[in-house]
Amino acid sequence: MPLLSALRPLLALLGLLLSAPLWALSQEQAQEEFVSARQAAMAASQLGPRTLTLADQASLQLPAAMVYVPAEETRHLMQAINGHYNDSLQGMVLPISDQEAWMMLLSFEPVGYIRDDDAKAWDPDEMLNSLKEGTEAANQERRQRGIPELEVLGWAEVPVYSAGNHQLRWSATARDKGSQQRNYTINYKTLALGREGYLGLNLITDTDNVNRLKPVTAALMAQLTFQPGKRYDDFQAGSDQVAEYGLAALVAGVAAKKLGFFALAAAMLAKYAKLLLIGLAAMGGLLGRRRKRKG
Repeated sequence: MPLLSALRPLLALLGLLLSAPLWALSQEQAQEEFVSARQAAMAASQLGPRTLTLADQASLQLPAAMVYVPAEETRHLMQAINGHYNDSLQGMVLPISDQEAWMMLLSFEPVGYIRDDDAKAWDPDEMLNSLKEGTEAANQERRQRGIPELEVLGWAEVPVYSAGNHQLRWSATARDKGSQQRNYTINYKTLALGREGYLGLNLITDTDNVNRLKPVTAALMAQLTFQPGKRYDDFQAGSDQVAEYGLAALVAGVAAKKLGFFALAAAMLAKYAKLLLIGLAAMGGLLGRRRKRKG
């Protein structure tokens, strides 16, 4: 498959992105930034199987059917898309198959040890109301920045916490405020708590495919292992940093603020996310075919 054909979806996306009113840069500057970030991401991409080290906190076994874009290239690519540099990002995982349209952002938040006591008695309905209120409060800033306002519709996955492995999974459905779109982009989040913060696997797909792809996240999370001394159970009371919030606030409060960055999935790129995912998956497919030819 020629390189130009593999990149055609990304080139189409580029034209759409640069027509958006959110760019602070000129069209030429934005185009140069996007093309440069895309090329850097492609050049740095690594095929599985391989062992990834995430923020010196954990290791992740990447399977053969996936491609990894390292942290710095992922940060610059996301910055080129939404204008925000997020140093918590630890990379991006994509499928080799260009028939799949999803991507997964890996992150680490060094917030300290998060107490999980409140998970035993939390109320999902109350948490959803808090998430909606927090999102509505954040809409004021979005209006000032010219970013479409968001509305949270409900749970795509009710928050579930597993005390045995200290993992939390949840997903709220959110879209542009007032939109009537039925199939929209969605973030399906799984978090693994550690001694110094939490690692996140954020699956970006759409409402039509999220249930089918949930096992992808589960399979990757099963291959995630914290380094000795970094595990949740390694916490030292009295000396280690403790987060200012618990799990319920992480879902309902912190998440509302972070919807600004992950507007990639529900606001600024709502119209273009499908093209982005297809284009990046095509990149993974191209690399996979190159590997087969070399094999």
